[in-house]
Amino acid sequence: MEVSFMRRHPALKDVLGIVIFIVCILIGTLLINAFIFRSFSVVGPSMENTLHTGDRLIVNRLPVTWALLQNKQYVPERGQIIVFRNPKYDMTKKDEYIVKRVIAFPGERVTVTDGELTVYDDKHPEGFNPDDAEAGDKTSHPGSPTSGEVDMVVPSRTLFVSGDHRTGDYSYDSRNGLGTIPYYDVVGPVGMRIYPVNKIRTF
Repeated sequence: MEVSFMRRHPALKDVLGIVIFIVCILIGTLLINAFIFRSFSVVGPSMENTLHTGDRLIVNRLPVTWALLQNKQYVPERGQIIVFRNPKYDMTKKDEYIVKRVIAFPGERVTVTDGELTVYDDKHPEGFNPDDAEAGDKTSHPGSPTSGEVDMVVPSRTLFVSGDHRTGDYSYDSRNGLGTIPYYDVVGPVGMRIYPVNKIRTF
């Protein structure tokens, strides 16, 4: 009886098994990053005092995946911290992915006057502070006056975003050159900070 090729070459069988294992790991990692969660590190002071340089974040991709399965566009909630692809990214000087807070939605008017950030919509024609949309967690609440002069209406299918460190030019965001963020550039909401270990928390 003739011995099979693999039995005659056991070393080749072992190598093939390792290759298949590595390919499965790579495919699994790609699927997890695309549809379940992704990890990002914070660089820069723009989200202080909520997030700091070196913080490691887990971004929840499941809401985005679920929206796509329903043939819908994912839209985060006001006050959520999100990661998105920089619509003005270039390889020489700009970050590809940015973390900011959601401030306003299409059709809403956003103003910054005398350090106050205000959003106007149909329910609040007199305007309101968008930070009040949060659940009262003071560790996530912007604590600085908002610099700049802004008066704009958010375009269709985009978001107005801002960092939490709004004094001066610490945060490159929708107030000062970044512009509004298309829905399709949103990677997802920040779900958890996993590093430093003494500051692990959910959002």
